[in-house]
Amino acid sequence: MSTQKPTRTEISSLGEFGLIDRFAKHFESKNPSTLKGISDDAAVFRFSESGPATVVSTDLLVEGIHFDLMYHPMRHLGYKAVVVNLSDIYAMNAVPRQITFSMALSSKVSVEAVDELMEGVKAACEEYKVDLIGGDTTSSLRGVVLSVTAIGEAMPEKIVYRDGAKVGDLVCITGNLGAAYLGLQILEREKQLYLSNPDIQPVLDEATTLVGAQLKPEARKDIVAALARVELVPTSMIDISDGLASELYHICKQSGVGALIEESGVPIHPDAQLKALDFKLDPITCALSGGEDYELLFTINPKDVDKVKYLPDIYIAGEIVPKEDGLKLNTKGGNLHEIPAQGWKHFKP
Repeated sequence: MSTQKPTRTEISSLGEFGLIDRFAKHFESKNPSTLKGISDDAAVFRFSESGPATVVSTDLLVEGIHFDLMYHPMRHLGYKAVVVNLSDIYAMNAVPRQITFSMALSSKVSVEAVDELMEGVKAACEEYKVDLIGGDTTSSLRGVVLSVTAIGEAMPEKIVYRDGAKVGDLVCITGNLGAAYLGLQILEREKQLYLSNPDIQPVLDEATTLVGAQLKPEARKDIVAALARVELVPTSMIDISDGLASELYHICKQSGVGALIEESGVPIHPDAQLKALDFKLDPITCALSGGEDYELLFTINPKDVDKVKYLPDIYIAGEIVPKEDGLKLNTKGGNLHEIPAQGWKHFKP
């Protein structure tokens, strides 16, 4: 009888997306109604030859991994849980219509806390005009776990995937990056100060923009509406949840291309710039790897540049290059650096 121990591979060695790839390779779509399965911001399916396709995305938020109730108000948490899912629908160039909301709650959560949570969910539904149509509740041995499924729609020819970028396309970024990550650093700093001395009151007044970006993000429904008004369909698109570098890597990997990004073209919030320096961090690193911005990263055909040139809050940050050129950042000093995909890592050793 063999005494050899069975092989054990730590999930952390794969990472989130390695785990997804390993899981997905065992499945292939068998139904013609499935237009897109695993590998994008959302799945896409269509049951009729006419009318819009349905777009669906699901996210889990786990206490201690995605949020800390020591500084995350339940109302804000409910709002954020909805918004981060709607962002995936907008990243497909689709419009969200419904959500389901499920939660696992430990005994430490009161009825009043759940009321606050649902007020946040309601506020998000009203802001984005989506309907809450169902969900599930169960108990949790420890902490809070939330699961939201967002359902949207779009005509199939308008849906944008990650795999459509072509060499010569322009890389566009919406909004400002880095604010949410710096907001998290501020909240963590104040948490540690409080734990060391509960009499110390948090100092957040000078950083409301950064803290707000972390606790109450918004999805870019305005950008999707603006693109529709100018009749522009991007060649590829993804939302920036795990950091610009990580999302750019996904587009390039699935499109079979590389990218050259200009540091001067990456929009970073001025408050984030200053606070990064205060924390002795490089602002561009915060933008590349911080995450939770929920802005949109998309590519366009160069012939469409006039359509975005005058749209607000859209910045042209670089271009798509051949795959062999890799992913590179051209710094303000004129140096080329490889861009490592160092976004948020869910599975740690």
